[in-house]
Amino acid sequence: MKHACWVIETVLFALFSLPLLVLPYRLSLKTGELLGLLLFYIWGSRRNIAFENIKNAIARNAITLSLPPESIIKENFKNLGRSFVEVVKIYYGFGKKILDAVMIEGEENFRKAISIGKGVIFVTGHCGNWELLAIAFSSKVSNIAVVARPLNNPYLNRLLERARGRYGNSVIYKKSALKNIFTRLRSEGIVGILIDQGVVPSEGYVIDFLGRGAWTTKMPAIIARKTGAPVLPAFIRRDGDGHLITLGNEIKLSYIEDQEKAIMADTQTFSNYIEEYIRQNPSEWLWMHRRWKRV
Repeated sequence: MKHACWVIETVLFALFSLPLLVLPYRLSLKTGELLGLLLFYIWGSRRNIAFENIKNAIARNAITLSLPPESIIKENFKNLGRSFVEVVKIYYGFGKKILDAVMIEGEENFRKAISIGKGVIFVTGHCGNWELLAIAFSSKVSNIAVVARPLNNPYLNRLLERARGRYGNSVIYKKSALKNIFTRLRSEGIVGILIDQGVVPSEGYVIDFLGRGAWTTKMPAIIARKTGAPVLPAFIRRDGDGHLITLGNEIKLSYIEDQEKAIMADTQTFSNYIEEYIRQNPSEWLWMHRRWKRV
């Protein structure tokens, strides 16, 4: 039964996504906006989570908005719709205009970090079109491996793997992540880790995130300390009809002597970069995620 459901899902995805390929670039973005807006109105459970998250962040004085929460969340869903259309076009090989419209700022920070010879760790979050961040970086600068969990549907996951591989991307699955990350860094490779999803207690610490404690992965801090690989913040945001990727300076690790406290401090420092992104670009973070679960 599960196999049949996977096949049906894959067929429906193909039938739904293929018509998007023939649309001109700007019209495809408008179509994505409409899809996101439709999702805003029909996916009530996630819309409610997004509203709850953003209103709580405002109540804690963690963010200040220039627009009402409803406008931010509505734009958030529209951004997700645009991102979906962009990713579909890229995965089917129709993404040249999308990739050409991605600019990169701070590449010199990456060049300096990679010259150390210990690889590079990028920390980022579910900000902007995060899938495009990895693809554009791979196509314009250097191959990158991204830590992720596989899709539940193995057929769609295989499609995703092939598409990522076309642009030089690879995936390190969480189940065997540590060993593969160390191997990648030893060969002076680049690893991207999204750090803004909740983890189980054994995998992280409760650190402050937008004014409230949230379980956050300690993996980047542990790996950075064991390997000496520099850690850089990497984010993408919409810029007109295109995107801007910003690669920050190397993040300095804590000087605290107690290792556990130092790792916890590093984890907080890494997470602060995502907070700042959200404050600057509130409609481009994944508000519909249950970020504060288990606390």
